[in-house]
Amino acid sequence: MKIGSHRTRRGADATRKPTLAVFKLASCDGCQLAILDCEDELLALSGAVEVANFAEASRAIQKGPYDISLVEGSVTTPHDAERIHEIRRQSRTLITIGACATAGGIQALRNFTDVAELARAVYASPDYLSTLSKSTPIVEHVFVDYQLRGCPIDKRQLLEVLTAFLHGRKPAVSTASVCLECKRRGTPCVMVAHGTPCLGPVTQAGCGAICPAYDRGCYACFGPAETANTASVATLWGAMGAAAPDLVRAFRTFNAAAEPFRRESELHERTPG
Repeated sequence: MKIGSHRTRRGADATRKPTLAVFKLASCDGCQLAILDCEDELLALSGAVEVANFAEASRAIQKGPYDISLVEGSVTTPHDAERIHEIRRQSRTLITIGACATAGGIQALRNFTDVAELARAVYASPDYLSTLSKSTPIVEHVFVDYQLRGCPIDKRQLLEVLTAFLHGRKPAVSTASVCLECKRRGTPCVMVAHGTPCLGPVTQAGCGAICPAYDRGCYACFGPAETANTASVATLWGAMGAAAPDLVRAFRTFNAAAEPFRRESELHERTPG
């Protein structure tokens, strides 16, 4: 993929390379590792931008402002709730990457229970903790220029998004479902072929339909598709023998707090079974 050589236009700085910063909030670092996994493409990327702040890759840190900031992780502490505003002020373009940053992540399971009770069960001295009752996506706190989904993100989509912003165009990232990816790679539908429950019909494409290619149902790593008919999929799962608790667990994984998944999981949580 061609990255290009965009230059900023600010008087004497007209020939300098745009600066790129990468930040982490509450997350597992998987999306940052996906950046490093770009391997050969990193050479082209480093030629197009100046990596000014990326603690996962280098201790060399330059002060902002930054032309593009990538932020991984959800907001789960008062400190990060303040920090994301500072990052926003320092960023001309803010792109959130991964399920944690775009939907609260797996840690958003706290949103469905009592955080204080969890803290008492896990920590010997929970009074020392400073945490929020909910894990929330970054867009609930500041304006976000673009949200890139996935757990982790797909490096091809990441490169497309960065290339698009460097060239001043809209990213060409598919909003279709995983089912389309199965069709493209010639993978038989696991629900039709052997009755395996799958979330592919309600999940946004991006992974290349990895799980169905190995006869496993989709786990919805990339979150809800643009028009996710979760009720229809839940009905199909029920016909395959899935009970209400199975559906709750299915919709409460990497993107548990994403609105279509949250709504469907709460519906079945109230259903006996």
